[in-house]
Parts: sequence; C-alpha cells; structure tokens
Amino acid sequence: MSVLNYLHVALRARLAELRGDRGDSPVPTAVIIFGLVAVAMAVTAAALGAANDWMDNIPTHQDPK
Repeated sequence: MSVLNYLHVALRARLAELRGDRGDSPVPTAVIIFGLVAVAMAVTAAALGAANDWMDNIPTHQDPK
C-alpha cells in the first residue's frame, strides 16, 4: 500500500509542477535577440565605415626623387 501512496503523491506533485508558472513566452526573448542583432549590425556598419574612411585618407606612395 505504501508504494501506491508514494506513486499517488509523486503524481500529484508532478501535476502541480506542470500547472505552475512556466516562465516567459518566447516572444519577448525573440524581440530582445532581434534588438541585439540590430544593434550589433549597426555597430559593425559604423566600424566598417570608419575603417574605410581612415583607409581612404592614407596618402598614396610616391617614389623619392
């Protein structure tokens, strides 16, 4: 009888866990990740633009005379 009692208590505990708080939905997490990706792309584009401008401002090589 104690095995049945144990199984009954374990099953009720598991069902109570399943009915409880299941956390955030995946939508806010996806929105946060999309925002972080957008910021990372903007920073990368700004760094690429600054590097290209810096490289374009380097004078060309001239042979000494």
